[in-house]
Amino acid sequence: MRRPVEPGQYVAIRYTERLLEAGIEPSVGSVGDSYDNALAETVIGLFKTEVIRRRGPWRSMEAVEYATLEWVDWYNNRRLLEPIGNIPPAEAEARYYAQLEAPALAA
Repeated sequence: MRRPVEPGQYVAIRYTERLLEAGIEPSVGSVGDSYDNALAETVIGLFKTEVIRRRGPWRSMEAVEYATLEWVDWYNNRRLLEPIGNIPPAEAEARYYAQLEAPALAA
């Protein structure tokens, strides 16, 4: 007798299928390793240290939400990241996609 698929498993299967359809490779580790959570946990810890603990106590949820938006904007658009040439991640991403389009424009 087949066991029914749990809703979370179904969503994970559909998510993986959709990534494959779009030509995207999922960035997760294999079962049992920690690679899939390590970066997220590092960023969350950094956020808590730099924003939540340093700027609290918070008067409202809206204040936390606004501070979060400000921090994410800084993190992506103004933070200088040494391993990619002391430029913001958004700039590195824009350069990457411009490089991909350049050969197509030259042809």
